[in-house]
Amino acid sequence: MTLTIRPAVAADAATIAGFVRALAIYEKLEHEVKATEADVVRDLFGADPKVFCEIAEWEGAPVGFALWFYTYSTFQGRHGIWLEDIFVDPAMRGKGIGKALLVNLAQRCVAEELGRFEWWVLNWNEPSIDFYKSQGGVMQDEWTKVRIDGAALAKLGAA
Repeated sequence: MTLTIRPAVAADAATIAGFVRALAIYEKLEHEVKATEADVVRDLFGADPKVFCEIAEWEGAPVGFALWFYTYSTFQGRHGIWLEDIFVDPAMRGKGIGKALLVNLAQRCVAEELGRFEWWVLNWNEPSIDFYKSQGGVMQDEWTKVRIDGAALAKLGAA
């Protein structure tokens, strides 16, 4: 059994879009997905990408992904990595694929002397919470997520 983690390439755009949809279904958020394969191509593989992706392959077939970008901590004076999405095909879970994706990004953090590796997890997602805790993740319950989008974002941006 061979597991490989590799950087995504433009030819992976349909696979990435499929993983995003599968993740949204799992998270009961499919109605929120607007991203298309063309969006993936533009944003991950265009002239100046701001977001990046790793593909997990089992025996040469894509079975998961981690989509991420750099952040910055003014307190630490260091960049970090924000893991926007991580997903492993449900039929392939329990084989160490999710852990390998996390390890790959943690190794990048260490190699680049980054200060943080962070992500969100839905409060109801106990299997993922337990998994992240087993990897050393610490839940940050003292913070509240804030979002402005849609009409509110347009109004604020027009001010």
